[in-house]
Amino acid sequence: ARAAGVVDYTPGLIDQALAIGQTVFVDYGAKWCTTCKRQERVINALRDADPAYDAAMKFVKVDWDTYKSDDVTVSRNIPRRSTLLVLRGDEELGRIVAGTAEGEIKALMDLGL
Repeated sequence: ARAAGVVDYTPGLIDQALAIGQTVFVDYGAKWCTTCKRQERVINALRDADPAYDAAMKFVKVDWDTYKSDDVTVSRNIPRRSTLLVLRGDEELGRIVAGTAEGEIKALMDLGL
């Protein structure tokens, strides 16, 4: 159900959202990545439990296979798929690389509230 609230990345999308003052939760993932799937289940469960996340943030999925060498990835020093970021303005509020613990992901999402 929650996947409907996630926007697939297209060039410029994140910068446009940041420019109008939105907080952006960025999920760098791949369809074949099991760690990414686990992160997605945790994120969706947290979003289902607390609608404040959807009110506070735009959720953007960046396809690793398509954008791993693109500026959206390289400029933010994203080391691998299954990297999650919270961005606001020109600031990175936090990131998780390959973490799947609910508490860790919730703490990251809370930074965007």
